[in-house]
Amino acid sequence: MVDQLCKPVLTLCLTTEANPVLARALARTLLERRLVACVSLLPIQSLYHWQGQLQEEQEVQLLLKTTQDRLKPLQVAIEELHSYETPEWIYWTADSGKAYGEWLISGVNGDVRGQALEANVENAGRAG
Repeated sequence: MVDQLCKPVLTLCLTTEANPVLARALARTLLERRLVACVSLLPIQSLYHWQGQLQEEQEVQLLLKTTQDRLKPLQVAIEELHSYETPEWIYWTADSGKAYGEWLISGVNGDVRGQALEANVENAGRAG
């Protein structure tokens, strides 16, 4: 989706997984289903209350980059695939630069044009 000023409007989502193996598997499945164009994996330490107890865990945070039209199917997939009983699910819209936004949109759409954009991004530096 592109707003009236020709700035691509994207959706960013956060979730966490218990470890790097689960996080990578979830990310790859979401990418294969073209529900996201990119997933950034970040090791984090989380402190939270769960079932009346204070918890402190090492986790992997996934920053999911997608489009508004993929948000609901992405949420359904997270609920289906996630290892947690109650997965973190936070999302918001964000503006992006034109080239990156077009790359992201083509990434979830599987456009041939996206492959050309990816080649340009590879030549100029990686997108992420």
